[in-house]
Amino acid sequence: MIHQYKLGGYNIVLDICSGSVHVVDEIAYDIIAMFEDKEKSSVICEISKKYADISKQDIEECYEQVASRKESGKLFAPETFEPMAGHLKQKTAGVVKALCMHIAHTCNLNCSYCFASQGKYHGERALMSYEVGKRALDFLIENSGTRRNLEVDFFGGEPLMNFDVVKRLVEYARSIEKKHGKNFRFTLTTNGVLIDDDVIDFANREMSNVVLSLDGRKEIHDRYRVDYAGNGSWDKIVPKFQKLVEARGGKNYYMRGTFTHANPDFLKDIQQMLDLGFTELSMEPVVCAPGEESELTAEDMPVVMEQYEKLAELMLEKDKEGKPFTFYHYMIDLTGGPCIYKRISGCGSGTEYMAVTPTGELYPCHQFVGEEKFRLGDIWEGVTNTDVQNEFAECNVYSRPECRECWARLYCSGGCAANAYHSTGSVKGVYKYGCELFKKRMECAIMVAVSRAFGDE
Repeated sequence: MIHQYKLGGYNIVLDICSGSVHVVDEIAYDIIAMFEDKEKSSVICEISKKYADISKQDIEECYEQVASRKESGKLFAPETFEPMAGHLKQKTAGVVKALCMHIAHTCNLNCSYCFASQGKYHGERALMSYEVGKRALDFLIENSGTRRNLEVDFFGGEPLMNFDVVKRLVEYARSIEKKHGKNFRFTLTTNGVLIDDDVIDFANREMSNVVLSLDGRKEIHDRYRVDYAGNGSWDKIVPKFQKLVEARGGKNYYMRGTFTHANPDFLKDIQQMLDLGFTELSMEPVVCAPGEESELTAEDMPVVMEQYEKLAELMLEKDKEGKPFTFYHYMIDLTGGPCIYKRISGCGSGTEYMAVTPTGELYPCHQFVGEEKFRLGDIWEGVTNTDVQNEFAECNVYSRPECRECWARLYCSGGCAANAYHSTGSVKGVYKYGCELFKKRMECAIMVAVSRAFGDE
């Protein structure tokens, strides 16, 4: 299977199953489009008519080059991965590598688009105790098999509302990791309201990554990210974010924004973040219930698509200026990247990755917390709801009929189970709006990578 598109002045041909990316001229682009469906003589004839100034010999030579790429397995490579999907996931059955620790089911902001119901996750406000958190870390070690690197994300609500417990849990993890041959990598996700010097020092010492919630422009950010009195938070948090990032000294962080129906022109928000001095950026499309004010509409789609293309152009412009920046969804490694196991088996929610509530319950990921039918078990008894876990274990690119013929399937790995469930009612469904955005992001990301590799040639 191949996917062809033109972007940024390049003719790009993706060979889906080999992973090869080809940048070709117009003649090769057209030959590839006809190669599988027409005889050689027909292809040569049609190309000769279209490109009358090109000799037949040169066209035939181009055709043979395409045929050679096919023979070498770099074009029109066959699909061979489907039989591996279930088998590969079985090999890591029972091994947990990451926990999303819901350290606080409460929040000091009242964001109307919040999927977590302002941090309560459809339940009561709660803070995780040290004892529950300690047991969660023990659970992770006990169920991590031979994996050395373990990931823990301190999440909420707003985790800094329970910061003392965060600090104690990190201290506990550091005290036991060497004994068990493990290495904990921590992430903190925060809205920034409670950041102070203590938080900055601790986060920059202990957190492998920090995710900072900022929606970009002040008027956009303050539209949704307000406190319980209705006041916007932009003025309060931006100076704190700047201080934290400056003190971070190059360590990983992300400015994580959400774009909605209010700002499908989100490139303006990206530009605002850059103007503020931030260079590690992410803007995520909102996922919400149909009919909500923030919902992205069909009319927003072409605007968003254009923004992705303009974002790619901006990244390349900034490269030339010597001011590069990272956009999370455009991070792609064309020479390596995720192994085929990860590509066909998905994100690992419910199997390798789980969320832990303040009371120690286990869910497949943070977006399922509070939905009782998805509760897997708890950190004391482990996974007891094996039916749900098995359902998630079966989530891969081949369990969704719509994905089988999609050119992007080995880039998205079947997509997000939570988005699928909340838009279709099934974890094996397809969030079609999100799919279209993802495919555009991949086209743009690959074009950026191509330009960076070949742009000066």
